[in-house]
Amino acid sequence: MTTTTVVHLLRHGEVHNPGGILYGRLPDFHLSENGAAMADLAAKWFAGRDIAALHSSPLERARETAEPLAAATGLDVRLDDRLIEAANRLEGRHVSARSLRDPALFRHLYNPFQPSWGEPYRRIVDRMVDVIKHARKEAWGREAVCVSHQLPIWMARMAAERKRLWHRPDRRQCNLASVTSLTFEDQRLVSVGYTEPAAELYGSDPVLPGA
Repeated sequence: MTTTTVVHLLRHGEVHNPGGILYGRLPDFHLSENGAAMADLAAKWFAGRDIAALHSSPLERARETAEPLAAATGLDVRLDDRLIEAANRLEGRHVSARSLRDPALFRHLYNPFQPSWGEPYRRIVDRMVDVIKHARKEAWGREAVCVSHQLPIWMARMAAERKRLWHRPDRRQCNLASVTSLTFEDQRLVSVGYTEPAAELYGSDPVLPGA
């Protein structure tokens, strides 16, 4: 007999960011009104599931996304630095195709395979794998939810699917309040699923990658 355990990676909802900057790990970036509604829809998607553990990145937008699910399940939200957004030397800047032509940024952009402008992809994978294993052990035979950010979730998925880590940020399948689900039989990964519980609230404006 095998034991089935599911670890869900939930991306946070939309952030109030009128300045349009790459906020990265900066403090005091909270969910917008629309983002709070996304968090509610995500919590409803988990209704009826056997959630045994709830972990979150310490950043405000992730914690706020976890709150409706915590209220629905009665679970405490455990903050885990391994789920935090990727470090990025460009945070605090307005990032666009035009801004990336600024010579002052060139020294950060020489190696897209690492990437040279931020936390190495392999380091992100290592910390995400650690927290997924921890959550799987804690929720053994049941389900766990880890609230994180776009790039860490995407790196975890690429590693799970044994795909290369370098990629085009605009091709990540990890939308706001989306759920990437890793299903294990004992310790063996058997499937990767993806769903968008808050798709009805998506607007037409592009979302900054790495948010």
